[in-house]
This record gives sequence, C-alpha cells and structure tokens, in this order.
Amino acid sequence: MRNGLKKSAQILLSIVVIIMLLLWVLWKTVPRWLPVVASHWLPGGTQLLLSGSPHWSHGVLQLPGLRYLAGDCTLATARNARLSHNTGRWALKLDVLTADTACLAKLPNSESQSTLSLAEIQQMLPAGDLSIGQLSVTPWQRYAANVQLSNLDGVQHLWVNGEALKLDAVLDGNRQLAIRSFSLTPPGSTQPVTLSGKLLLPANLDHLPESGELHAEMQTAQVPQPLDITLSWQATEGILTLTEKGSDQPLAMLPWKLNNNELQITQGQWRWPYATQPLAGGVNLTLSDWSPAFDQTNLTARLNVLTQGHNGKANVVLTLGPGRIGLLDSDLGFRLTGQANLQSTSLSASLPGQLSGSVLNPTLLLRSGSLLRAWGKPTPELTISDARWPLAGVKVSAEGVSGPLQAILKARHRFWGAFDLHLSGKSLAFWPDAGLWNFNYWGNGHLPPLNGRWDMSGKGQWHDNQISINSLSTGFDRLHYGLVDVDAPRLTLEHPLVWKRPPSPRFKPQYPDEPMAFKGDIKLVAKKIALANGGYLPPATLTLQLSGDSPDSFIMRGMLDAKPIGPIRLNGRWDGERLRGEGWWPRQQLTAFQTLLTPDLNIRLREGTFYAQSAFSAARGQGFVAGGHWVVKNGGFWMKDGDLSGLDFSLPYRLQDQVWQLGVKKPVTLRIGEVNNLVKMHNVTADLQGHYPWSEETPLTLSNLGVDMLRGHLSLSALRMPQHDAAVLKLEKINLSELFTALKPKQLAMSGVIYGELPLYVENPQWIIHNGWIKNDGSLTLRLDPQFADAMASGNFANNMVIGLLRYLEISRSDAQVSLDNLGVLTMKAKVDGVNYTDTTHGGDKEKREIDLNYTHEENIYQLWRSLRFGDNLQEWLQQQMSLPADALSKSPSAAGQKKDPTVRKEQ
Repeated sequence: MRNGLKKSAQILLSIVVIIMLLLWVLWKTVPRWLPVVASHWLPGGTQLLLSGSPHWSHGVLQLPGLRYLAGDCTLATARNARLSHNTGRWALKLDVLTADTACLAKLPNSESQSTLSLAEIQQMLPAGDLSIGQLSVTPWQRYAANVQLSNLDGVQHLWVNGEALKLDAVLDGNRQLAIRSFSLTPPGSTQPVTLSGKLLLPANLDHLPESGELHAEMQTAQVPQPLDITLSWQATEGILTLTEKGSDQPLAMLPWKLNNNELQITQGQWRWPYATQPLAGGVNLTLSDWSPAFDQTNLTARLNVLTQGHNGKANVVLTLGPGRIGLLDSDLGFRLTGQANLQSTSLSASLPGQLSGSVLNPTLLLRSGSLLRAWGKPTPELTISDARWPLAGVKVSAEGVSGPLQAILKARHRFWGAFDLHLSGKSLAFWPDAGLWNFNYWGNGHLPPLNGRWDMSGKGQWHDNQISINSLSTGFDRLHYGLVDVDAPRLTLEHPLVWKRPPSPRFKPQYPDEPMAFKGDIKLVAKKIALANGGYLPPATLTLQLSGDSPDSFIMRGMLDAKPIGPIRLNGRWDGERLRGEGWWPRQQLTAFQTLLTPDLNIRLREGTFYAQSAFSAARGQGFVAGGHWVVKNGGFWMKDGDLSGLDFSLPYRLQDQVWQLGVKKPVTLRIGEVNNLVKMHNVTADLQGHYPWSEETPLTLSNLGVDMLRGHLSLSALRMPQHDAAVLKLEKINLSELFTALKPKQLAMSGVIYGELPLYVENPQWIIHNGWIKNDGSLTLRLDPQFADAMASGNFANNMVIGLLRYLEISRSDAQVSLDNLGVLTMKAKVDGVNYTDTTHGGDKEKREIDLNYTHEENIYQLWRSLRFGDNLQEWLQQQMSLPADALSKSPSAAGQKKDPTVRKEQ
C-alpha cells in the first residue's frame, strides 16, 4: 500500500515536471508559435511578428517588439509594450507605435464581415488605460504625439498631446461625443486651427452622426481677424459657415443635404475680399457611393470664380468628375476653363486633366490642349503682349513636376525695350531646389538705352539646388552709348556658369554643409569699337572670370585686349543693384593708339608712352559713371604742316550722364616742349578744369595758357565757360621779322617788336575780339620788294610818290585798334608815325620825310587764314590804290569795306 502511494506520487511528480517543462518551452517559443496561432483570426495575407520573447517582471508582462504586416508591407510597429493588471483595471503602455497608411491598400477586402454597433464596441473595451509615448502615422509624421486613452464606467476619455496636434475628447454611454478642445497646426503655418463642439454619434459606425454642432477658430495671415467656422446639422440637412470674427457677412456659406448614400452642396456661395480685387463665386458638389470606411467616394463638382479688371468682367469654371476620390486611390477628371481679369493683367486657361492617387497626396496629369495665357501690364514699366505656357503632358505631385515645361513671352519694358523669349525643356520630379530640369532657351529683342538689337540662345540645367548654364551665345548687331559705337559684340561662355544655391528647408539636401557658390568664365568679342571723333578701337576681346555666392553677389577678374592696345587688367563686383570695377592700363608706346585718332586730324603718332587707371560704376537709374587718370609722357607726332615733341599730358577725369568732369582734384595739364608748324612754338602750357558740356552751375575754366613764339610770348588770362568777362590774349615782345619769315611774303618785309592785348570772347553774340590794341615796342621797319615797288610806281605821279614813301619806312610809333566779329570780319584802325629816307640828286644824300599815316582796314579773317599770306593781301590793296586818280589820296573812297586816309608831311 505504501509502495503504491509512493509510486503514484512519483508518477504525478513526473507529470507536473513534464507539464512545467512544456509550459517553459511554450513560453520561450512564443515568437514562433503565437503568430501561427494568431493567423487563424487575422485577415488573410496579414501576419503578426514578435521580436524577442515576452517576460514577466514585477507583475508586468513585457513584450520587446511587435510588427503587423500586410503582405510585405509593415502596417504597424510597436516597441516595448507593457501590460499589467491592478485593482481590477488593465494598463497597456507602449513607448512607440508607428503606422503606415500606404500598407492599407494591401489589406484584403472582406465583404462578409459583420459591423459592430458603437454600444457593442464600448462594452467590449475592458476597464483600464492605454498609453502610447509616441504615435506616428505616415505620411503625417509632423502630427506625431503622445496618446492617452482611459475607459472607466463606460465612458472613454482621449488625450492627444503633440507639437502640431492636441485633442481632449469624451465619449459617454449615450453616444454623445464632446470635443472639449482640438488644435491642429496646418503645414506651412504657425497659427493652429482650434475646434470644439458636441456630436451625437450613430448607433452603427457606418453612418454619419445624427446631429451636432462644431465650432472652430483659425488664424491665417491672409485674413486680418481670426476665422470662425461653424458646422451644424440635424438629421440629413445642415450648413457650413465660414466668417471673419466681428463680421456679419460670411466668407463662405455651404448648405448641404444627405440623401441615403449621397451628399449634396447646392448653390453654395463664397467670397474673398482680401485679394487685389474682390473675388466671389458659387459651389455645387455631390459626394455619393462612399465606402463603409469612408475612404473612397464618387465626386461631381463645379466651382466658379467671378473677376473684374482692366478687361471688364470674366469667369473661371472648375469642373470635377464624375469620378472617384479616396484616401488610397483616386480617379477623377477635371477641367479648368475661362478667363480671369485682374487689376492690370488677364489670365485665360484651358486645362483638362486627371487626378489620381491618394486625395491627401494626389497626382495631377494635364492632358492634350492644356494652355495657360496671360497679357496686360503687371507693372507701370512692363507690358506683356502675350505669355503662353503649354502644359500638355505635365504631371504634378508632391514629389515635383514631371514632363515638358515650355514658356513663350512677348513683352515690352519701358527701359529694356521689346523682347521675345522662349523656354523649352523637360523636368523629372522637379521643384525649385529639388529634382531635375533640363532646358533650352532662345530669344531676341531691342535695347533702347544702347540702341541695339540683341539675340540669345543656350542650354542649362537645374538639378536640386544647383543651376548650370552650360552654353550661352548672346550678342547685339551694334551698341551705341554716348561717344562710343560697338560693332557686333557677342557674349559666350568659356566655362559654364554654375550657381549652387542654399539648400531649401523643404527638402533634405544631399550635401547639407556644402556652401553656396556662383562661378563661370565669359568672353565678350567686338569687331570694332568706333568713337564719335572718327577714331576706332581694333577688334577687342574681353574675358572675365566670375566667382561669388550668387548672381546677386560676385566678383570678376579679367582682361581687355585690342591689339596692339592693352591688355587692360579689370577687377569688379556686382551686388545685385550696381556694377563696380577698376581697370589698369599698363605703360605702353603711344603709337599703339593711332587708330583712336580721327584721320581728319592728319596726325601720325611717333613716340611717347601712355598709362592709365580708371574706376567705373553702372546701375539702373544712375547710368554709367567712370573716373580715373590718363597720362602721356614725352609724346611726339607728325602733323600735316609740321611736328610736335615733348608732350606731357595728365588727365584726371570723371564721366557721368555723358558729362565729363575734367580735373577732379587737380586740373588737366598740358605741356609741350616744341611745336614746328607755320611758326616754331616752345614751352606750351595749358590747364583745364571743370565740366564739359558746361553750364552755369558747372563751368569749365581754361587757365595758364601760354606759349613762347616769334621770340616773344603769348598768354591768355583765365577763360571761363560759360563766359561772363573777356579773356585777354596778351602779346609780349613779338618779333615781326620772325613773323614775316614764317609767313614768307614776297612783296614786303617788316622788323621790330610789338606787344598788345586782345580781349577774347567765345560766347558773345557779336564779337570774337573787341577793342583790342597792338603797339610797337621800339622802332619798326617796313621794306617793299624793289621789283614790286617799281611795278607799283610805274602808273602815274601819284603812284610813284606813294611808293617812294613806302619803299623804306622807319616807324617810331604804331598804335592799332583791332576788332573781329562772329562773321570773321577783321577791323583794324591804325595810326603810324614814321620817317622815310629817299635818295636825292646831290651825290647820294638822303632826304628825310616825316610821315603820319592813318589806316583803316576791313577783311574777312577766314579768307586770310586760308591764304596764310598777309603780303599778298597787302599787294592787292596797293594795286587797288594805284589804279585810283591822284586826288583820290585825299578822299575817303567808298570801296567795299576799305578806307584809306594817308597824310604825308615832307620835311627838308
């Protein structure tokens, strides 16, 4: 008996050990067998996966990780789940729960599943609490939040607390849902939308709530005051109203009605008074045949917009459907047609297309015939005659724009002139700073400020945040600005222009720490640069290397070469509004600048050196401004009738609005060692300072003008333009022998020294020289050529007497008054006192005759300059006098413009 009991105890103990061992093995292998067992209750094609074995610690069942898969897509993932039971309440805590809505499409369709009522669901929920440290649902990760759910006495209380989403709601056993507070911050906004209200939920969740009233408040930058949103309904009818706080007129009023499985909005009205012009329109919309889960429905809608602008009233209509929209998939056709007249421009559209994909992340495909046009005057300076965007084949989604992108623009700008631009390319998932867009561009136009027609063409690419211009060819038929005319300049790229923009905060950059940059090499070639004076610059090439942060901020370095001139080194910078730069012209031979001189000057450069430094600035509204310093050292050249040597020239200048400021801090200085022309000149000096063209406020002054010539000196007092007072041309110790040697008259000669002052006028309406005077400095001598004198004396007694007095005349006093008018008529009134010595018949003795001569002469100085032979004019005058009767010597003849009144006093 005892042995039997002992044996039975051993068997029972063995069974207990085996059961405990089996339970331990089952517990350790839960991750393997539990998913298999659970698959019998899960929908087909789905499975539950556990990562790690569950374990029990301090009364808490812990599960490291759990995943729920639909096909090969992870629908939900939970981490560190903890289940406990205390005082009759369950507590489930999860650190992280993530869900991916994209996997919902792989869930099997179950048509036979039964629908539980709301009361049944509430009864099935155990008393307890659910806590999720972070709940995140793709693609709305920005609304991730902490979630708390409490079920006590048949009342469910839900809290959601996140940065962009907050909710406090209570559902009681009478199907009454009270939303105490709801706050959601929309994407791209910092102001949340708030909502509160009460709903009476239906008995079954496949129906809409039976009645309710919700109030929401939203703040937006487009509306000055917060917006009040009210949704109220009873049974199958209701109204949605949107009103600015404090206003009596709603911004939108949408009455709706529910019939069976169809929701209609009929004759809805909306208005928007906050645009540049007030907008208004109507809405008609029908939703029908939605799915039991409300994730898919059929849609038909019509929305119109009324506008009134510079072309009168216009209407734009958007029609949707009939088609299907859904959270997972949509198939909805649409068409946008009509015209919108804005305040200064008009838009017209014909955009047929198709909407597909999730309604929360749709894809728009624009079909054949899609075209958007614009015209008008968007700014006072710009007039658009026609702007076109052909959009057929373009696909738009959250990932970007894909397909052909084209644009055509014909416009006229008040400053930049008329232009015609074309753009054509292809994009792939492109948004600015994301995706890829390859494009070609071309165009032409007319630029009035430079009086030239231009054309351009090239290729480029926009890849993520990098824009590249890979090829460029743009040029003008000619450019004319101020005193410069450029023949056929053309700009091309030596190396591509590349702009690496700052990464957009909307997209994750591929290289977040890569700095922004702008670089490229350009070349400008011109066939010829002609100057207004008739000179020109040989074919020129300008090369520039650009580097900086952006097209609005870069520096440039380069060279200007126009052989044999140059090269000129250039540095500059562009700040988005103004181009600034400097140029350095190295020291080089003056002969290189021969082409800059007009051929009419008949000047041939021979020797000397030149160097310069300039700075320039160009901006719209300011024009072109330049300043610098040009220097010529020891220059020399040949002229038509002589040569020049020892030329030193210093020109500090400033140019703005085609006005030259000559001599900014120091005057322009000219120094010439020697000039060999009609007469020799030495030590030529001149200083110039002021503005050209000049004005009363900005005069131009010529000073320190002087020259040594004819063994004397000529100088001019300061000449100010515009002129108020005469500038005095002073003659000092001018030697007449040197003058007559230079003029080379054949008929007469004079010797001696004179001096005088000639008041010089430049802007006088009548005079060039007025009341000037010339006097002798010591004795003067006049000699007539013997052959000329004999020929002149052969006429009659009077001729013989006059010529006898003038053959040799020693002048002790000569006083001449000189005036010259604007027509070139020179008037000279002279009084001459002198002595004539004539041979007598008594053995060669000289007879002394004292002569007083009053002489008035008028002649056109321009004719005199053309002849440059004063003696020939005097000969002509004497010939005219000898042909007159003898008694005419004591009369004043009325010959054209000439008066002669010689008086002779004979002395023994």
